[in-house]
Formats: sequence, structure tokens, C-alpha cells
Amino acid sequence: MNTKKILLLSDSHGNIQGLTAVLKWANDYAPDLAVYLGDGVADLPKAEMASGFVCEWQKVRGNNDWGFSVSDPETAVFDFGGHRFFMCHGHRYGLHWGETHSFIAAARNNGATVALFGHTHAPFLGNDNSLLLLNPGSISRPRSNVGATFAVLECSPDTPPQVRFFGIGLGGAITTLPSIMRHCSVP
Repeated sequence: MNTKKILLLSDSHGNIQGLTAVLKWANDYAPDLAVYLGDGVADLPKAEMASGFVCEWQKVRGNNDWGFSVSDPETAVFDFGGHRFFMCHGHRYGLHWGETHSFIAAARNNGATVALFGHTHAPFLGNDNSLLLLNPGSISRPRSNVGATFAVLECSPDTPPQVRFFGIGLGGAITTLPSIMRHCSVP
């Protein structure tokens, strides 16, 4: 079994220190791919330089990404570890207000088995008829009771993806969070 690892980040909003702490942690985790889900794309080069982190990236821009990241797409589809991923920031799909229908439809229309989003600043893990829905949360401006978060996803062609969430504490301390699961009741 060839398990692949993805580091999932979103919404740094200029918090280079927090992003750098996560990327330093990721040097030991050694992901095969890193994904950034918008609102802080311009922060990545500074944090990469400060942390020494080197990895292939998949990135999309968010509603607060201007100038530097305008060349990054708003949505992306990629195949990795035997799964197809659809990713976006989420602001164009009403996810901030709990609307998931158009997001799920876009992911399904692209043949995805995993749908990634940011924007809400809250970690989310759900499943809608075999479509995994995942938001790693925000590394700098959390809107949840678990604080600043990011996630890692491990996948292989033979098994369903496994997700773990991590918290970012004072001084950049990284801690494993208990299971985060919210169910989507979408018809």
C-alpha cells in the first residue's frame, strides 16, 4: 500500500509566524503535497523561506487574495493518492452561510471523491454520499472553539482518506486535536 500525505492549510491572513510554525512542523511530517485553500497565498513564500519547507503545492486564491496571487485559480481539480480532489476557497459557493449544495454539485461535476474548502475559519469534516468534505480551519483567525487549526490527510487507492486535525498554540506549539466531525445533511 502506497500511502500519500497531504498538508492542508487555509486562511493565514498575514500571520507569517503561525504559518512558519506549521511549515517547520511539516518538515518532520514530510508531506508528499501541500494544499493552500486561500486568503494568504502571498504569505507562503515568506513562511517557506523562514521554515526551510520545500514541497509541491496546490493553491487557490480566496476573497482576500489580491495582486500577488491573482494568477492562482479560484478552483482546482487534481488527482492524488488514488483520489480526485476538488478545491476552492469557498466564498463563491456560500459556504460561510452553511450552503453546501452548489459546492457539492461542483465537486461531483468534476468527478471528485474529496472536496476541500476554506473561508469559514472553522474546521469541518463531513461526508455526503461518499464525497468527503473537508475544511482544515484557519491558522490565524479561528471561528471555532478549538482555536487555530490545520489538517493532514493520508490516502491510498485502496482505502478511504484518513484525516487528522492539529491545533496551533502559543509560541507555535502544534498539538493533535480530538476527532472533529460534523455531518452534512444534504439531500
